[in-house]
Amino acid sequence: MKTVLSGIQPTGNLHLGNYLGSIANWIDLQDQHKCVFGVMNLHAITLPQDPRELRQNVIDAAAVYLACGLDPKKVTLFVQSEVAEHAELAWVFGTLTPMGWLNRMTQFKEKSAKDENLGLYSYPVLMAADILLYRADIVPVGEDQKQHLELTRDIAGAFNRRFGCEYFKLPEPMIVKEVKRIMSLQDGAKKMSKSDESDLSRINLNDDADLILKKIKKAKTDSLPTINFDESRLEMCNLLNIFSAAANKSPQDLAQEYETAGNGKFKNDLAESLIEKLRPIQENLRRFKQDQTYVRQVLDQGREQARAIAAQTKKEVFEIVGL
Repeated sequence: MKTVLSGIQPTGNLHLGNYLGSIANWIDLQDQHKCVFGVMNLHAITLPQDPRELRQNVIDAAAVYLACGLDPKKVTLFVQSEVAEHAELAWVFGTLTPMGWLNRMTQFKEKSAKDENLGLYSYPVLMAADILLYRADIVPVGEDQKQHLELTRDIAGAFNRRFGCEYFKLPEPMIVKEVKRIMSLQDGAKKMSKSDESDLSRINLNDDADLILKKIKKAKTDSLPTINFDESRLEMCNLLNIFSAAANKSPQDLAQEYETAGNGKFKNDLAESLIEKLRPIQENLRRFKQDQTYVRQVLDQGREQARAIAAQTKKEVFEIVGL
Protein backbone atom coordinates (compact mmCIF):
# COMPACT_ATOMS: atom_id res chain seq x y z
CA MET A 1 0.00 0.00 0.00
CA LYS A 2 1.43 3.37 -1.03
CA THR A 3 1.40 6.61 0.97
CA VAL A 4 -0.52 9.57 -0.46
CA LEU A 5 -0.02 13.14 0.82
CA SER A 6 -2.21 16.09 -0.05
CA GLY A 7 -3.64 19.21 1.55
CA ILE A 8 -5.64 22.39 1.09
CA GLN A 9 -5.16 25.79 2.68
CA PRO A 10 -7.84 27.00 5.14
CA THR A 11 -8.53 30.32 3.46
CA GLY A 12 -12.28 30.77 3.67
CA ASN A 13 -15.16 28.92 2.08
CA LEU A 14 -14.12 25.91 0.04
CA HIS A 15 -15.78 25.85 -3.34
CA LEU A 16 -16.83 23.49 -6.10
CA GLY A 17 -13.38 23.63 -7.72
CA ASN A 18 -11.77 22.45 -4.47
CA TYR A 19 -14.25 19.60 -4.21
CA LEU A 20 -14.06 18.35 -7.79
CA GLY A 21 -10.35 19.02 -8.22
CA SER A 22 -9.06 17.67 -4.90
CA ILE A 23 -11.44 16.44 -2.23
CA ALA A 24 -13.46 14.09 -4.45
CA ASN A 25 -10.19 12.42 -5.45
CA TRP A 26 -9.24 12.03 -1.80
CA ILE A 27 -12.47 10.15 -1.14
CA ASP A 28 -11.55 7.60 -3.81
CA LEU A 29 -7.94 7.31 -2.64
CA GLN A 30 -8.77 6.57 1.00
CA ASP A 31 -9.89 3.03 0.12
CA GLN A 32 -6.81 2.30 -1.98
CA HIS A 33 -3.82 3.81 -0.13
CA LYS A 34 -2.47 5.06 3.17
CA CYS A 35 -3.64 8.67 3.04
CA VAL A 36 -2.28 11.65 4.97
CA PHE A 37 -4.26 14.86 4.40
CA GLY A 38 -3.36 18.22 5.87
CA VAL A 39 -5.03 21.53 6.62
CA MET A 40 -2.07 23.63 5.50
CA ASN A 41 -2.31 26.75 7.67
CA LEU A 42 1.44 27.54 7.61
CA HIS A 43 1.13 28.02 3.87
CA ALA A 44 -1.93 30.21 4.40
CA ILE A 45 -0.02 32.88 6.36
CA THR A 46 2.26 33.63 3.41
CA LEU A 47 -0.53 36.11 2.67
CA PRO A 48 -2.16 38.30 5.38
CA GLN A 49 -4.82 36.52 7.46
CA ASP A 50 -7.12 37.60 10.26
CA PRO A 51 -5.98 35.39 13.20
CA ARG A 52 -9.47 34.69 14.52
CA GLU A 53 -10.79 33.87 11.05
CA LEU A 54 -7.80 31.65 10.33
CA ARG A 55 -8.40 29.53 13.44
CA GLN A 56 -12.06 29.11 12.51
CA ASN A 57 -11.20 28.40 8.89
CA VAL A 58 -9.06 25.45 10.02
CA ILE A 59 -12.05 23.88 11.78
CA ASP A 60 -14.36 24.74 8.88
CA ALA A 61 -12.00 23.17 6.34
CA ALA A 62 -11.78 19.96 8.36
CA ALA A 63 -15.59 19.93 8.68
CA VAL A 64 -15.85 20.18 4.88
CA TYR A 65 -13.45 17.25 4.39
CA LEU A 66 -15.49 15.12 6.76
CA ALA A 67 -18.78 16.25 5.20
CA CYS A 68 -17.54 15.25 1.75
CA GLY A 69 -16.80 11.73 2.96
CA LEU A 70 -13.31 11.49 4.42
CA ASP A 71 -13.30 8.73 7.02
CA PRO A 72 -11.01 9.42 10.02
CA LYS A 73 -10.77 5.65 10.53
CA LYS A 74 -9.12 5.35 7.12
CA VAL A 75 -7.08 8.55 6.80
CA THR A 76 -4.86 10.82 8.86
CA LEU A 77 -6.34 14.33 8.90
CA PHE A 78 -4.18 16.90 10.68
CA VAL A 79 -3.35 20.62 10.98
CA GLN A 80 0.06 21.50 9.55
CA SER A 81 1.11 23.96 12.29
CA GLU A 82 0.46 21.35 14.99
CA VAL A 83 3.28 19.17 13.65
CA ALA A 84 6.46 21.19 14.25
CA GLU A 85 8.55 18.87 12.11
CA HIS A 86 7.18 20.52 8.96
CA ALA A 87 8.99 23.78 9.73
CA GLU A 88 12.10 22.00 11.05
CA LEU A 89 12.54 19.88 7.93
CA ALA A 90 11.85 22.91 5.73
CA TRP A 91 14.84 24.66 7.33
CA VAL A 92 17.11 21.73 6.53
CA PHE A 93 15.85 21.69 2.94
CA GLY A 94 16.28 25.46 2.69
CA THR A 95 20.00 25.03 3.22
CA LEU A 96 20.13 22.64 0.25
CA THR A 97 17.94 24.58 -2.20
CA PRO A 98 19.72 26.90 -4.67
CA MET A 99 18.16 30.34 -5.10
CA GLY A 100 17.99 29.70 -8.84
CA TRP A 101 15.53 26.85 -8.32
CA LEU A 102 13.17 29.13 -6.40
CA ASN A 103 13.56 31.98 -8.88
CA ARG A 104 11.98 29.75 -11.51
CA MET A 105 8.79 29.13 -9.54
CA THR A 106 5.98 30.70 -11.56
CA GLN A 107 3.47 30.86 -8.70
CA PHE A 108 5.78 33.13 -6.69
CA LYS A 109 5.92 35.54 -9.61
CA GLU A 110 2.11 35.57 -9.75
CA LYS A 111 1.44 35.89 -6.00
CA SER A 112 4.28 38.26 -5.10
CA ALA A 113 2.39 41.09 -6.79
CA LYS A 114 -0.01 40.94 -3.81
CA ASP A 115 2.47 40.53 -0.96
CA GLU A 116 6.17 39.85 -1.46
CA ASN A 117 7.79 38.08 1.51
CA LEU A 118 10.31 35.37 2.32
CA GLY A 119 7.60 32.88 3.29
CA LEU A 120 5.96 33.22 -0.10
CA TYR A 121 9.33 32.84 -1.81
CA SER A 122 10.25 29.69 0.16
CA TYR A 123 6.73 28.25 0.02
CA PRO A 124 7.86 25.41 -2.32
CA VAL A 125 10.54 24.36 0.19
CA LEU A 126 7.93 24.00 2.92
CA MET A 127 5.74 22.08 0.46
CA ALA A 128 8.67 19.72 -0.14
CA ALA A 129 8.94 19.20 3.61
CA ASP A 130 5.20 18.48 3.81
CA ILE A 131 5.57 15.71 1.26
CA LEU A 132 8.91 14.17 2.19
CA LEU A 133 8.22 14.23 5.93
CA TYR A 134 5.70 11.42 5.41
CA ARG A 135 7.81 9.64 2.78
CA ALA A 136 4.93 10.01 0.33
CA ASP A 137 4.89 7.85 -2.78
CA ILE A 138 2.11 9.74 -4.54
CA VAL A 139 1.01 13.38 -4.49
CA PRO A 140 -2.27 14.33 -6.22
CA VAL A 141 -1.58 17.65 -7.93
CA GLY A 142 -3.12 19.89 -10.52
CA GLU A 143 -1.15 21.06 -13.51
CA ASP A 144 -0.48 24.36 -11.69
CA GLN A 145 1.23 22.51 -8.81
CA LYS A 146 3.29 20.11 -10.91
CA GLN A 147 6.29 22.46 -10.90
CA HIS A 148 6.32 22.41 -7.10
CA LEU A 149 6.40 18.62 -7.05
CA GLU A 150 9.27 18.62 -9.51
CA LEU A 151 11.14 20.88 -7.08
CA THR A 152 10.33 18.45 -4.25
CA ARG A 153 11.94 15.66 -6.25
CA ASP A 154 14.96 17.89 -6.91
CA ILE A 155 15.32 18.66 -3.20
CA ALA A 156 15.05 14.97 -2.28
CA GLY A 157 17.75 14.17 -4.82
CA ALA A 158 19.97 17.01 -3.53
CA PHE A 159 19.67 15.68 0.04
CA ASN A 160 20.53 12.14 -1.04
CA ARG A 161 23.56 13.31 -3.04
CA ARG A 162 24.83 15.67 -0.35
CA PHE A 163 24.81 12.99 2.31
CA GLY A 164 25.65 9.99 0.14
CA CYS A 165 22.49 8.04 0.86
CA GLU A 166 19.17 7.04 -0.70
CA TYR A 167 17.08 8.19 2.23
CA PHE A 168 14.30 10.02 0.41
CA LYS A 169 12.32 8.36 -2.36
CA LEU A 170 11.20 10.58 -5.22
CA PRO A 171 7.42 11.07 -4.99
CA GLU A 172 5.34 10.70 -8.13
CA PRO A 173 2.62 13.13 -9.22
CA MET A 174 -0.93 11.88 -9.60
CA ILE A 175 -2.72 14.07 -12.12
CA VAL A 176 -6.28 12.86 -12.54
CA LYS A 177 -7.00 13.37 -16.21
CA GLU A 178 -10.73 12.77 -15.91
CA VAL A 179 -11.22 15.83 -13.72
CA LYS A 180 -11.36 19.03 -15.72
CA ARG A 181 -10.17 22.26 -14.14
CA ILE A 182 -13.18 24.12 -12.80
CA MET A 183 -13.00 27.72 -13.91
CA SER A 184 -14.57 30.96 -12.74
CA LEU A 185 -18.25 31.38 -13.57
CA GLN A 186 -17.43 34.91 -14.71
CA ASP A 187 -14.20 34.28 -16.64
CA GLY A 188 -13.54 30.95 -18.34
CA ALA A 189 -9.80 31.72 -18.53
CA LYS A 190 -9.36 31.89 -14.73
CA LYS A 191 -9.56 29.07 -12.19
CA MET A 192 -12.45 29.15 -9.74
CA SER A 193 -10.83 30.72 -6.69
CA LYS A 194 -11.56 31.63 -3.09
CA SER A 195 -9.58 34.83 -3.59
CA ASP A 196 -11.71 36.18 -6.45
CA GLU A 197 -13.42 39.37 -5.29
CA SER A 198 -16.72 38.39 -6.89
CA ASP A 199 -18.71 35.74 -5.05
CA LEU A 200 -20.60 35.19 -8.30
CA SER A 201 -17.43 33.65 -9.73
CA ARG A 202 -17.71 30.46 -7.67
CA ILE A 203 -20.10 27.93 -6.16
CA ASN A 204 -19.23 27.66 -2.47
CA LEU A 205 -19.93 24.28 -0.91
CA ASN A 206 -22.22 25.94 1.64
CA ASP A 207 -24.26 27.96 -0.89
CA ASP A 208 -27.98 27.25 -0.55
CA ALA A 209 -30.15 26.13 -3.46
CA ASP A 210 -31.44 29.62 -4.30
CA LEU A 211 -27.93 31.05 -4.39
CA ILE A 212 -26.61 28.21 -6.57
CA LEU A 213 -29.46 28.80 -9.04
CA LYS A 214 -28.77 32.55 -9.04
CA LYS A 215 -25.03 32.08 -9.67
CA ILE A 216 -25.55 29.57 -12.49
CA LYS A 217 -28.12 31.83 -14.16
CA LYS A 218 -25.66 34.74 -13.95
CA ALA A 219 -22.73 32.61 -15.17
CA LYS A 220 -21.07 34.09 -18.23
CA THR A 221 -21.74 32.48 -21.60
CA ASP A 222 -21.29 33.67 -25.17
CA SER A 223 -23.75 34.84 -27.81
CA LEU A 224 -23.80 31.66 -29.90
CA PRO A 225 -27.33 30.17 -30.11
CA THR A 226 -26.39 26.48 -29.74
CA ILE A 227 -24.67 24.49 -27.01
CA ASN A 228 -21.66 22.46 -28.02
CA PHE A 229 -18.41 21.30 -26.43
CA ASP A 230 -15.88 23.46 -28.25
CA GLU A 231 -12.80 24.30 -26.18
CA SER A 232 -12.59 27.73 -27.79
CA ARG A 233 -15.88 28.51 -26.00
CA LEU A 234 -14.27 28.76 -22.57
CA GLU A 235 -17.33 29.59 -20.48
CA MET A 236 -19.61 27.07 -22.17
CA CYS A 237 -17.03 24.31 -21.78
CA ASN A 238 -16.67 25.19 -18.11
CA LEU A 239 -20.42 24.91 -17.51
CA LEU A 240 -20.51 21.61 -19.40
CA ASN A 241 -17.65 20.29 -17.27
CA ILE A 242 -19.48 21.27 -14.09
CA PHE A 243 -22.69 19.67 -15.38
CA SER A 244 -20.70 16.55 -16.28
CA ALA A 245 -19.37 16.21 -12.72
CA ALA A 246 -22.82 16.75 -11.21
CA ALA A 247 -24.75 14.46 -13.57
CA ASN A 248 -22.11 11.75 -14.16
CA LYS A 249 -22.39 12.18 -17.93
CA SER A 250 -19.71 13.21 -20.37
CA PRO A 251 -19.68 16.89 -21.36
CA GLN A 252 -19.94 15.84 -25.00
CA ASP A 253 -23.12 13.85 -24.33
CA LEU A 254 -24.61 16.75 -22.41
CA ALA A 255 -23.76 19.15 -25.22
CA GLN A 256 -25.56 16.90 -27.67
CA GLU A 257 -28.56 16.56 -25.34
CA TYR A 258 -28.91 20.34 -24.87
CA GLU A 259 -27.65 21.45 -28.29
CA THR A 260 -30.81 23.37 -29.22
CA ALA A 261 -32.43 23.64 -25.78
CA GLY A 262 -31.26 27.19 -25.15
CA ASN A 263 -29.19 28.63 -22.32
CA GLY A 264 -32.17 29.07 -20.00
CA LYS A 265 -33.14 25.38 -19.99
CA PHE A 266 -29.49 24.30 -19.90
CA LYS A 267 -28.59 26.50 -16.92
CA ASN A 268 -31.73 25.60 -14.98
CA ASP A 269 -31.09 21.85 -15.34
CA LEU A 270 -27.41 22.33 -14.51
CA ALA A 271 -28.33 24.17 -11.32
CA GLU A 272 -30.84 21.49 -10.29
CA SER A 273 -28.29 18.73 -10.87
CA LEU A 274 -25.64 20.62 -8.91
CA ILE A 275 -28.02 21.30 -6.01
CA GLU A 276 -28.78 17.56 -5.75
CA LYS A 277 -25.08 16.70 -5.98
CA LEU A 278 -24.19 19.02 -3.10
CA ARG A 279 -27.26 18.31 -0.91
CA PRO A 280 -25.80 15.39 1.13
CA ILE A 281 -22.51 17.25 1.58
CA GLN A 282 -24.35 20.30 2.87
CA GLU A 283 -26.46 18.24 5.26
CA ASN A 284 -23.30 16.67 6.67
CA LEU A 285 -21.61 20.04 6.84
CA ARG A 286 -24.39 21.53 8.94
CA ARG A 287 -24.10 18.58 11.33
CA PHE A 288 -20.33 18.87 11.72
CA LYS A 289 -20.44 22.65 12.15
CA GLN A 290 -22.88 22.13 15.01
CA ASP A 291 -20.51 19.60 16.58
CA GLN A 292 -17.11 21.29 16.33
CA THR A 293 -15.94 19.33 19.36
CA TYR A 294 -16.05 16.17 17.25
CA VAL A 295 -14.13 17.89 14.43
CA ARG A 296 -11.47 18.97 16.93
CA GLN A 297 -11.24 15.39 18.25
CA VAL A 298 -10.62 14.11 14.71
CA LEU A 299 -7.85 16.67 14.25
CA ASP A 300 -6.31 15.80 17.63
CA GLN A 301 -6.26 12.13 16.64
CA GLY A 302 -4.75 13.02 13.28
CA ARG A 303 -2.11 15.21 14.93
CA GLU A 304 -0.86 12.31 17.04
CA GLN A 305 -0.81 9.98 14.02
CA ALA A 306 1.04 12.56 11.92
CA ARG A 307 3.53 13.34 14.70
CA ALA A 308 4.41 9.68 15.08
CA ILE A 309 5.52 9.53 11.44
CA ALA A 310 7.03 13.01 11.32
CA ALA A 311 9.08 12.64 14.48
CA GLN A 312 10.76 9.49 13.17
CA THR A 313 11.64 11.13 9.85
CA LYS A 314 13.01 14.21 11.60
CA LYS A 315 15.11 12.09 13.98
CA GLU A 316 16.65 10.17 11.10
CA VAL A 317 17.23 13.28 8.98
CA PHE A 318 18.87 15.14 11.87
CA GLU A 319 21.15 12.17 12.49
CA ILE A 320 22.16 12.09 8.82
CA VAL A 321 22.80 15.85 8.75
CA GLY A 322 24.68 15.85 12.06
CA LEU A 323 22.19 17.74 14.22
